[in-house]
Amino acid sequence: MPGLTHVLTLPVPMTERGFWLYVWRISSVAGDFLYVGRTGDNSSPNAADPFTRMGQHLSTNKNQNAVRKHLEVHGVSPEECISIELIAHGPIFPEACSMDEHRKPRDIVAALEKKLADTLERKGYLLLNKVNSNKPLDPDLWEEVCSAFADHFPQLRRDL
Repeated sequence: MPGLTHVLTLPVPMTERGFWLYVWRISSVAGDFLYVGRTGDNSSPNAADPFTRMGQHLSTNKNQNAVRKHLEVHGVSPEECISIELIAHGPIFPEACSMDEHRKPRDIVAALEKKLADTLERKGYLLLNKVNSNKPLDPDLWEEVCSAFADHFPQLRRDL
């Protein structure tokens, strides 16, 4: 069978390093799923861009491919999906220069990630992953994040 030609148009701002929140919307024969994530490592002062994370999530590198692993639990490989969409919001904060400067924005974004995942799940969306964080939520930033993602997930509008 001959190869097919596809075009991916990348919004260039998605290559900016920093603290981002993102949601994968995945349509497959096994159902429709969401995966909620963030950039900003726990173990280093790195905060990647969503484009880089996209490739890592779908790779076969067992240390970075969380979306692939979660899909495979449902008997689906990314290559078998009908569509995979990445919705990213950010950067909420720029990448930090040191671990000390990294911790505060990392923790703020971790709390936002948890709230976003929990709210999407409560609104009836099926999540592939469970997000854990006990960090305090910034209500003003939550309103911004909720509003941004509500354009793509209308059920969030009820929380605004």
